[in-house]
Amino acid sequence: MDNVPAKAEAGSIVPLDAVDTADRGRVGGKAANLGELKKAGFNVPAGFVVIGEPHEELADAVLGLGGGPLAVRSSALAEDLADASFAGQYETHLNVQGLEQLRKAIDDCRWSAFSPRVATYRTNRSEETPIEIAVLVQRMVSAESAGVAFTANPVTGDRSEVTISAVRGLGERLVSGEAQADEWVVREDKPQRRRSAEDAITADQAVAVAKIARSAAAHFGGPQDVEWAFAGGELYLLQSRPMTALPSPVEWTAPHASGLHPPFPSYWMRNLRLGEWLPEPVTPLFEDWLLKLISRGFGRGTQADAGLLTGLRYAVVNGWFYSTPEPDLRLVNLLTAIVTRPISMFRFASSLIKQTGDPELAERRFFAGVVRRWRTQTLPWYRRLVNESSAQLESAPLADVVAIVDRVGEAAGKQLWALAIGGGSAWKIEVALGRFYRQYLTSHLEIDVRILLAGLSASEPAAMTHAVLSADWYWPTLGESGHSGLVNQPGQRRRELIERREAAEQECRRALHDRPELLPRFEVLLELAQRYARLREEQANLLTLGWPVLRKCVLRLGQAAVASAAIDRIDDAFFLSRAELVGAATGVSDKTLQTRVRERRDYWERCRRLTPPLALGTMPKVLERMLGSMEVLRTERAAPEGSLHGDPASPGRASGRVRVVRGPADFDKFQQDEVLVAQLTAPAWTPLFARAAAVVTDGGSLAAHASLVAREYGIPAVVATGDATTRLIDGQLVTVDGSAGLVEIQS
Repeated sequence: MDNVPAKAEAGSIVPLDAVDTADRGRVGGKAANLGELKKAGFNVPAGFVVIGEPHEELADAVLGLGGGPLAVRSSALAEDLADASFAGQYETHLNVQGLEQLRKAIDDCRWSAFSPRVATYRTNRSEETPIEIAVLVQRMVSAESAGVAFTANPVTGDRSEVTISAVRGLGERLVSGEAQADEWVVREDKPQRRRSAEDAITADQAVAVAKIARSAAAHFGGPQDVEWAFAGGELYLLQSRPMTALPSPVEWTAPHASGLHPPFPSYWMRNLRLGEWLPEPVTPLFEDWLLKLISRGFGRGTQADAGLLTGLRYAVVNGWFYSTPEPDLRLVNLLTAIVTRPISMFRFASSLIKQTGDPELAERRFFAGVVRRWRTQTLPWYRRLVNESSAQLESAPLADVVAIVDRVGEAAGKQLWALAIGGGSAWKIEVALGRFYRQYLTSHLEIDVRILLAGLSASEPAAMTHAVLSADWYWPTLGESGHSGLVNQPGQRRRELIERREAAEQECRRALHDRPELLPRFEVLLELAQRYARLREEQANLLTLGWPVLRKCVLRLGQAAVASAAIDRIDDAFFLSRAELVGAATGVSDKTLQTRVRERRDYWERCRRLTPPLALGTMPKVLERMLGSMEVLRTERAAPEGSLHGDPASPGRASGRVRVVRGPADFDKFQQDEVLVAQLTAPAWTPLFARAAAVVTDGGSLAAHASLVAREYGIPAVVATGDATTRLIDGQLVTVDGSAGLVEIQS
């Protein structure tokens, strides 16, 4: 019984407004913090602190609060510390009535310091702080809504965000897990509701909570975990303690990637080339092995067609893939290209410049040859390599398994180069067609020019077991997950889409009847735009032909690593480097691998919770002009307040309820005529488009999967919104305008 708290002498009750943080040693952390805030003018419910065994003065103290009901909570010396909160470890009693109940509640709080859960908490933390406990008694707040607020994002460490959880009624419903909370994020006094479960508070109330929480953080000089409640129209501060285990803030700055020239490219994009295939942070094995192979193959494709050896210029920032459109002007590469392939280099550079203004000339001069080489050489070779590798894999020794990855990965990089040429040409020719339409046809017609590019693919797409959720080989392919291929559109829906496109073509021709000299130009642009739109979709569908065999190779190596006891699970392989995995698979002993796997998994999971910006750095003027030309494809319309802005990717307007889909686990939740909201989509997502009313993505571009497939299914799409998955919530009614690039929130 040595640890039983000693009884204090009479006079052991102290008014809450008479204490502050200097009294922490006798009144405990919770009471000291609240007393400090009450003195500073915060709206903290009146109360007193019991620091010993109360006697007759307890009745007078309760009368001073106006009687019950009361809230009775612990205020231990080892509580609400900067490095240990002891949150939820001690007892709390609410709606306490009468002296008898109050005395029992005080005893329960004091004795909770010796409970098994507190002992375990202290043991796990090797805590040596005193276990004396004071008890805080306050006037009970009959809350209409309550919750917690963090003045920094507890996942990312971002100090500019206040994250709020709110429930109806008492905050105890949140703490106990009885209720699913509404989730808000407030940045610069602009609230965003990320989950709506109970509609506990309004946007204005969220801002008010953020302000009082930030004020508490400013008062204490550090991020705070704040409990609050609304009652009778007033906002009360119920608790404030330091946030513990807060990660360092994440910074999104233009990366300083080594081996690039210029050494510090000024502009980096998430939606460029492979970035449109990576809706998640990359895993260590993908970054260290497959990404390097793809970059090497991309560079060899560039050299073969343009004479310039340059890889896929990329960097990984906070786990997320970024690429720069700025050319690699390394002197040795330029001189080599000028000496060995001057004509190829000149045709490539001049054709890029001409592509939006004179796409026919650019196509004849350069792009037709690249497409021809892809169809006659690159693609057949890629197919043959994948088929041969798949046949060899099962009986191949581990050294050959590694070699298969190297060969197939590099071949995939050459395929990506072909897609960059085909996809890049498609949207630039589309811009040229849009410019022609705006210049000569808008005064006669009211159609969205992109309807001319809808419903172009074959009506019976081939099964695509190689379709992926992500280019990162951590994620299973469509075939591996048990699906056999794409879901075709209903026949009637497809026929209607084709009829709309063909009718729009005829309307354009009739409108040019009085300008016959322009009709040939229209026909050329239309044929080019439609041909390259088909090509872009075909190349995109074929990019990941090698992924099933690539994944099987990694899983085979992972299985060998498990057999050698180097890792615990086969998919731990994706959190190793190439050298670590090969060593583990071949029996090289390394007892630190599992620790590294756990650390890397934890880091990857943290990165998954981030919202990466679409671009880093300063956009070059030439790119600004190029991207600005895409505005000819946008229908001008005033945006209602609160609308999300993005790029118009597939024409039309449609309304529906939001369904945020973050991955395969959410696929079965997606219902007919809902609005698909995702970070990005990849080919394995295509079955969802058959049920979607519209599509909205955080990233993407005119050449992205969501844009291509939305047009094929005749549904509106808005891409590159930046943060739709955090601003929109399940069940919200929205209208997606794929012509204007707007998402209007209806409710």
